[in-house]
Parts: sequence; C-alpha cells; structure tokens
Amino acid sequence: MNPPHYTAAEMAMNSILNAADIKKALEAFAAADSFDHKKFFEMVGLKAKSAEDVKKAFLVLDADASGFIEEEELKFVLKGFASDGRDLTDKETKAFLNEADKDGDGMIGIDEFVALVHE
Repeated sequence: MNPPHYTAAEMAMNSILNAADIKKALEAFAAADSFDHKKFFEMVGLKAKSAEDVKKAFLVLDADASGFIEEEELKFVLKGFASDGRDLTDKETKAFLNEADKDGDGMIGIDEFVALVHE
C-alpha cells in the first residue's frame, strides 16, 4: 500500500499541526457558509501554537509569497491545511477578510494573521 500523497503545503502544515485535528476541523466546516475562523483555528490547534508557528502557517497560506494573504488566496485557505479542503464561498471569504484586515488594505499581513489566530 502506498503512503498518501501530500502536497508541499500539507506537509508543511502537518509539521506544525496534527493531521487528525486538521481532518476533524475540515469536516466540521464542510458545509458551504459554515466556516468560522475562530472555531477553525481552535479546532486545528493553531490558536494554541506560538506566534512563531502561526507565522509558519501564514507562509504556507501565502501561496504567492507576497507577504500578504490576498482575497483570492483566502478563498483557498482550507486547501492550505489539506488538499481535500473545500473552497470558501464569496460570503465566507469576505467575512474572513473583514475580520482580519485591521488596516483596511484589502489583504492580511503576517501580524494581522497572528493577531486573528490568537484572538
């Protein structure tokens, strides 16, 4: 039997978080428009991690390595945790962005992300 094929993002995320916790959290928010970032970050165990580990997670989610998570990347945030994660709906994406984007520039910087996770 072959081991599961993980993407680079999943391998990075699994080095920070527990794969079983990620799976449970993704299942909890499988329904469209059910995503709650506070509960999600708590369930995957990210909220309990150090700022250093949260920053590592940010770097995984910042797919274009721009130093920001833009709205387009935010839509695919669950795929950063596991390739079978669903896309966020437009409504969820906008709500998530509004919650995290404290300086109003339309993107989430690394410090905004750390603050959001530890809220």
